[in-house]
Amino acid sequence: MERGQLRVYLGAAPGVGKTYAMLAEGQRRAERGTDVVVGYVETYGRPRTEALLEGLEIVPRKTMDYRGATFTELDADAVIARHPQVVLIDELAHTNVPGSADDKRWQDVERVLEAGITVVSTVNVQHLESVNDVVRQITGVPQRETVPDEVVRQAEQVELVDITPEALRRRMAHGNIYPPEKVDAALTHYFRAGNLTALRELALLWLADKVDDQLERYRADHGISGTWEARERVVVALTGGPEGDTLVRRASRIAERTRGADLLAVHVTSSDGLASAAEPANLARQRALVESLGGTYHQVMGDDIPTALLDFARGVNATQLVLGASRRGLVGQLFSRGVGVTTVARSGPIDVHLVTHEEIGRGRRATTREGLTRRRRLAGFLLAATVLPLLTPTLAALRGRLSMPSDILAFLIAVIGVALVGGLYPALAAAMAGFLLLNYYFTPPVHTFAVADADRLSALVAFILAAVAVSTVVDIAARRTHDAARATADAEALSTLAGSVLRGERALDTLLERLRRTYGLTSVTLLERRPGTSLTPDRQRDPGRWHIAAGVGDEPCATPDEGDADIPVGDGLSLVLRGHPLPAAARRVLEAYAAQAAVALRQQRLEEQAEKARPIAEADHARTAVLHAISHDLRTPLAAAKDAVNRLAEPDGARTEADRARLTATATGSLARLDHLLGNLLEVSRLQAGTLGTAPQPLAVEDIVPRALESLGPSDHHVDIRIPDGIPELLADPALVERILVNLVTNARHHSPTGERVLLTAGSHADRVEIRVIDHGLGAHPPHHERTLRPFQRLGAEESHAGAELGLTLARGLAEEMGGTLAPGETPDGGVTMVLSLPTAAPSASHERESPA
Repeated sequence: MERGQLRVYLGAAPGVGKTYAMLAEGQRRAERGTDVVVGYVETYGRPRTEALLEGLEIVPRKTMDYRGATFTELDADAVIARHPQVVLIDELAHTNVPGSADDKRWQDVERVLEAGITVVSTVNVQHLESVNDVVRQITGVPQRETVPDEVVRQAEQVELVDITPEALRRRMAHGNIYPPEKVDAALTHYFRAGNLTALRELALLWLADKVDDQLERYRADHGISGTWEARERVVVALTGGPEGDTLVRRASRIAERTRGADLLAVHVTSSDGLASAAEPANLARQRALVESLGGTYHQVMGDDIPTALLDFARGVNATQLVLGASRRGLVGQLFSRGVGVTTVARSGPIDVHLVTHEEIGRGRRATTREGLTRRRRLAGFLLAATVLPLLTPTLAALRGRLSMPSDILAFLIAVIGVALVGGLYPALAAAMAGFLLLNYYFTPPVHTFAVADADRLSALVAFILAAVAVSTVVDIAARRTHDAARATADAEALSTLAGSVLRGERALDTLLERLRRTYGLTSVTLLERRPGTSLTPDRQRDPGRWHIAAGVGDEPCATPDEGDADIPVGDGLSLVLRGHPLPAAARRVLEAYAAQAAVALRQQRLEEQAEKARPIAEADHARTAVLHAISHDLRTPLAAAKDAVNRLAEPDGARTEADRARLTATATGSLARLDHLLGNLLEVSRLQAGTLGTAPQPLAVEDIVPRALESLGPSDHHVDIRIPDGIPELLADPALVERILVNLVTNARHHSPTGERVLLTAGSHADRVEIRVIDHGLGAHPPHHERTLRPFQRLGAEESHAGAELGLTLARGLAEEMGGTLAPGETPDGGVTMVLSLPTAAPSASHERESPA
């Protein structure tokens, strides 16, 4: 069966008109004769939205019971059984009630699509998984209902329902989105103009990325390789030279001129990985610079650099390419046009910028390609000096038996042997000596350097050419073998370094220890220049100019001059190695380690700063939460009390005694609620400031519980007290224990259904007395129990600023102040059990038992 199509209406925030647009689409399709049904739509009581439901068939929802409450959900099975052409399903990111066939509504939608039914749905940008953390930073509100981006990206159509922040706030103020009692809070918090602007930009950028993906797929499907300038993309080519920083900044300025342009940096390496003039430290620094400017870094392979650059640029649909002007001198440019000129000639519609820089004309740093060691060259010369004098008389004694070609082959074998041992230069010397010996001893007339026969002269010339060619090939092979071995060692070291980065190992000491072991060093020290000091040659050796940022091994270096190798990192850091001299070829790997060490040091210090700032951030979060709470919870009782008092102050008129009593009770209850809230706020402040004093004394549980319940007053929820005999006395402050019990029982009543009893029990275990307050309300799911004890949380609340529920926070703080604990648990038949544990006044073995709850 062919899969159905998915169409999604994307919005930046609630109220932009996604559901309205979805229903309007359904009406249009129904008018065209399409079989359209409504699977699930939330109108939130909006008249204009409800009007669009008229004439559309609605598939009944399924009803589900959960924790004593009734919920309705999309009936995907009923939709599939009805099998319309199009179904309208609202709120794609919705989480289904536990016990449903699928956990998420988008999974229901997947089943409907697999049945061949087209689905039209809605989603807000804050519910997309990839931007969920960004939305939380912007709005301060975590979104627990999310949908994977891939689900929306696979939709055949994604349409943005857009509205300006000002228009959305007007729509909110007119009561077209939320009920009037929620308007002020929404406009003050989530629906601030700045929040809406940021969310709108997120929605636009996300949709732009999807459109870009669709464009790339279209170009790939139709084999279009040319550049389409639908969006500016600036590619900067990096060689690993010092001029790369200038090129990156120049490319960034070019990209900034076109808002929304992409910046990409690319480095081309040779396919064999052996010949490269790139400095790893430069590339690491330039990569960090590109990423700090909002760009991305890429590395490609290719032996023809202009072709590789242009292939990459066309592959990413780049519009502009930034290159550095050639560093070669005038002589070098005479023999080759260079990368820049060649790239310009082949670029086609891509604009190429050749940027001048300070390195022009200084030439490229030649890579050091060591051949054989000096000892092997010397051995080659000694072999040539030994073998040729021995070979000459031996062949002379066999002159009558061997022909001239045989003599030439014998000398050629000797030359090859010398080349294998000593390389090119000993082999060339052996070839010249062999040419002269063959001419003098074996070419008529012998014992002269004259050659009477042209054929023999040709044979001698062929010998010298073959000897030189073979010697050159052998020497090149030896060099390439040496380079390959060195590159393998470097690759292993860099692979280990890259692996540590990918695994998230950023410990600086671990990195330095790995470097020390890799090269067998005595110590590795990362030195940092002290602020305000200059590095003249005489001060380079002054220990007072440096301090050790990190180090491993014995005898750390106090200055760069004390080590066997010094790798500068930027202007203020230097990696100093001690143990033995290192080859120049190892410097590239050392520079990569030095660059990573600088990053690790920076990361370490940022983590330290973040750790120091965490208490400040937490305090700021608490202050923000207090403001949110006060704006909600203080306003409500004040408004109710003010309204009741104002009505009582009006002329009596037709007001009855029952009305006056009701208004008086309203005012009294509101003021009591306000007094309770302010008391909790003050107590929490005293706890946080550490100024709360306690006076512990022995207390009997059966005495303190009734006093706490008396202060609560009447309620629809009766409290059953079940305290067995023999409970030992607890050691605590009586006023604080009473306050804890008041808050726990108040919380249990608040979350219990009307008329439901709250159970209070007590027991003892070892040297602790445990008091349990048990309710049977909806409560919070077990994973969220601990969250209910944080400031400004409510059981089952969706937003952290929903109110100032400080009772449980205060209760835990008071318990801990007296050496006790307060922990939430799950009531077996539904609800939450709060367990207060306090030390006993006089522990006794006879009391080491636990009473049934």
